[in-house]
Amino acid sequence: MVRRRWIPVVVAAVLALGACGGGSSDKTEGPAAGSGDAAPGSPGADASTTAPGSAAAVPTGAGTSAPPAAAVPEKLRFTATTLDGAPFDGAQLAGKPVVFWFWAPWCPKCKSEAPGVAEVSAAFQGKVSFVGVAGLDNESAMEKFVADTRTGGIPHLSDEKGEVWRKLGITQQSTFVFMAPDGSTSKASGPLGKDELERKVAELAAKG
Repeated sequence: MVRRRWIPVVVAAVLALGACGGGSSDKTEGPAAGSGDAAPGSPGADASTTAPGSAAAVPTGAGTSAPPAAAVPEKLRFTATTLDGAPFDGAQLAGKPVVFWFWAPWCPKCKSEAPGVAEVSAAFQGKVSFVGVAGLDNESAMEKFVADTRTGGIPHLSDEKGEVWRKLGITQQSTFVFMAPDGSTSKASGPLGKDELERKVAELAAKG
């Protein structure tokens, strides 16, 4: 009689355990939260599974690089000093349209060109760089020329030794050198009137 009383109790316990197991199976359907199979956009989703087109799907900086610095042409590989006493490195002009004006203080042609240089350089400020290169005399005479002609709006290099003149192949004053951004040059001997200078500078600016 004692053994028969325990049979119903054991059967009831087994049925109760089976019921608990069946309830837990409903909660584990689908991927577990936080696993590598989590849906894109869910808190547990891995960054590699982000949907195409979203911000995270596009690698930042991929295939891009900083633009290369402009190569310095041989003609711009020089250093000098301005009439104001400031150091000047020709390399800073690389990749830009530039007009070099080679003049001498005692040159009548240079003096006649000065007003046009002052006006045209001001008109193209920020588009074309102008650099005066004074030679064939001393600095005192060069400074007086700039003051008398009112051409102080552009930098003027003191080139008493003619180093910059030789660098750009200049043998006489007045000479203009028009340098394109790619380093190619063209020359024009003076006197060069304002209208002609303006036309040439406009052509140069279009290349920049």
